[in-house]
Amino acid sequence: MATKSKKSAVGAGSKKPKAADDSPKSAHRRKGTVPEIPEIDISAVRRYRIADRTSLVSEAATGKALKRGLTMRRFLDGLPDILAVRELRDATLAIAAARRANRGVILGMGAHPIKVGLSPIIIDLMEQGVITALALNGACLVHDFELAYMGATSEDVGAGLEDGSFGMAEETGRFLNEAIRDVARAGYGLGEGLGQVFGEQKLRHRQLSVLAAASRLGVPVSVHVAMGTDIIHMHPEADGGAIGAASLGDFRRLAAAVTTLDRGVFLNLGSAVIIPEVFVKALNLARNLGHTVKNITTINMDFLRHYRPTVNVLDRPTADGGRAIHLTGHHEIMFPLLFTSVLEELGG
Repeated sequence: MATKSKKSAVGAGSKKPKAADDSPKSAHRRKGTVPEIPEIDISAVRRYRIADRTSLVSEAATGKALKRGLTMRRFLDGLPDILAVRELRDATLAIAAARRANRGVILGMGAHPIKVGLSPIIIDLMEQGVITALALNGACLVHDFELAYMGATSEDVGAGLEDGSFGMAEETGRFLNEAIRDVARAGYGLGEGLGQVFGEQKLRHRQLSVLAAASRLGVPVSVHVAMGTDIIHMHPEADGGAIGAASLGDFRRLAAAVTTLDRGVFLNLGSAVIIPEVFVKALNLARNLGHTVKNITTINMDFLRHYRPTVNVLDRPTADGGRAIHLTGHHEIMFPLLFTSVLEELGG
């Protein structure tokens, strides 16, 4: 009876549902047909002789094999004459030409170059007359002082931030803030004044201080502070009036140094905001006062290509003549490489 009722349930006029395999798509797949997609006819393609083409890379531009015992000169000469190497060579020639013509070579920088151990190299370049002026951000004061004071600097920010101890070293906060008050009262800028203080106090590791060296050598050094950006601003000795007055004076000193940059070089090393902003205003002020500052070579060196250095160091200052150069990479490698190349060029 059950079998009969099942059969009667499917009447003569009823349609049996299609199985999945009976769908149009499945049927199409099953037949193995493929829709025709037209190909472009390439029988009439136009070609040319390769000898008539301008090629961007030639045998003459390729690098030379590395050998044991290479001198630095041979190493540099053996690099491929392509892309970043050309930029490196252009930067080298611009710096060397500026110094031969007694034009300015100003190094602007953030604190990272000090933290990665470049201070002795920067000091040596000032002693050799290659770097003619310095423009530093406020954090440079902290790391330059700590190196001069105890031969060590830089802390674990994340660990200190958890309990609020980050940046609260008493010696750093007290010494620098009290010294800033004194130099501001005496009418000095932050760079010149603190450089003198570091030297006079005979800090144990003062040979590592860029500021002390600049003071000793008579190299203009300016420090440009944004309030609240540096750890010493968290200490009770901080005096905003003194910091601001001394830093404003340093901005005007930088503008004076920028007047030497006609056919000179400005190099921004690792400052993404402060130094690019300060430099473009100092350049504008120098030009506003009638100084001819044209045909500058501007160089930006950092791990990444940021907006402000690109616009305010490279593009705008060279828009009416000059040369803009990007050198991207780690400071502790790229800066010594560039200036080794410069010294080789100056040495003939």
